[in-house]
Amino acid sequence: MNKCDQCIVRQLSSLKALNKEEVIKLASSKTTYKIKKGEAIFEEGEVTNGVFCVKDGVGKLSKLSANGKDQIVKLVKSGELLGQRSMISNEPANLTAKAIADMEVCFIPKAEIINFFNSNNQFSLNMMQSVCEDLKESENEKIALVQKTVKQRLAETLLQLHEAFGEDTDKTLKVQLTREELAGIIGTATESCIRLLSDFNKSELIELVGKKIMLKNVRALKKLAEN
Repeated sequence: MNKCDQCIVRQLSSLKALNKEEVIKLASSKTTYKIKKGEAIFEEGEVTNGVFCVKDGVGKLSKLSANGKDQIVKLVKSGELLGQRSMISNEPANLTAKAIADMEVCFIPKAEIINFFNSNNQFSLNMMQSVCEDLKESENEKIALVQKTVKQRLAETLLQLHEAFGEDTDKTLKVQLTREELAGIIGTATESCIRLLSDFNKSELIELVGKKIMLKNVRALKKLAEN
C-alpha cells in the first residue's frame, strides 16, 4: 500500500473514511511541499482550490487585525487538514497559515475532494463534522476572550501547548512561540504578555529558560485558568 495509507493525517482526519481505491487516487493526485519556518502555506484572501494535510511540523492560523497585528486563531500540528471551510464554501481563505517550525504538507486538489464527497457519504459527514468542530472551537475562543482575564488566558494557553505538543528533553515546552505570538493567542499587547510571564516566573508557576518556558506547577496553572 502507498504511503498515504499509513500517513498520520489519514488516521486522524476525515480522510480515514476513504477506502483502498480512494486512497490510491488520493496518492496519485497529491503534491508534497516542504515549508520552512516563517513561510506561508497560504495567505488570507488567497483561493486555495483544495486542502492541505499537515504531515509533520507545527503551524499557525492567524488573521491580520485592523491595527496590523497578527491575531493567532489556532495552532496546527501533524494529522490536521487546512482549508476545508474555504473549499466547501467556495470562498477565499479568511486566515493565513504559516509554519512556526519546519513543516511537510500535502496538497489535495479540490476536484479530487469533491469526487470523494460524491462517492463516499462517510467522508462527507466526517469533513462537515470537522468544519463544525473548528467553528465551535472558534466560538469558545471568542467567549474566553470576553469572560476570562488575560492572566487566565495565558495560563490556559500554556497548559494547552503542554498538552497538545508536549515537552522537549530539557522539560521546556516543545513548541516555542515568540512573545509576540503568545500575546497574539491570548489577545493582549506583547509588553503585557512579557510582564505576565515574569509574574508567573516569580510565582514559580513557570520557569523562563532564556526564551523557552518550563511549566513548574501545572496544578496551580490549572486552578488559575479555571477560576
